[in-house]
Amino acid sequence: QVQLVESGGGLVQAGGSLRLSCAASGGTFTTYTMAWFRQAPGKEREFVASITSSGRSTYYADSVKGRFTISRDNGKNTVLLEMISLKPEDTAVYYCAARPSYSSGFRRETDFGSWGQGTQVTVSS
Repeated sequence: QVQLVESGGGLVQAGGSLRLSCAASGGTFTTYTMAWFRQAPGKEREFVASITSSGRSTYYADSVKGRFTISRDNGKNTVLLEMISLKPEDTAVYYCAARPSYSSGFRRETDFGSWGQGTQVTVSS
């Protein structure tokens, strides 16, 4: 099973930007669909973005569309989440997730079987 480690979180002012990174190991990265989810205090974990194993297709939550960009570097076993125009409501722990490309689903938490520990993103107003 693939292991995932997120990095890049931190404190940023509203309107600022951050780039999250997720490093994968222990599996064949090119066979995994990857995703980012987030969980704000007192709320359920929610879908942010996902990307197919080839990187040719991406999916976004409406709340982040146009502001966040998911990408992957299959040569470095890494998936990135570029975030711009950050808002206080983007404050959450951000999780990287993976599922084998042969299974289905791109948006539900239950579609993904491998998870990282999360990285905190705090956006101040």
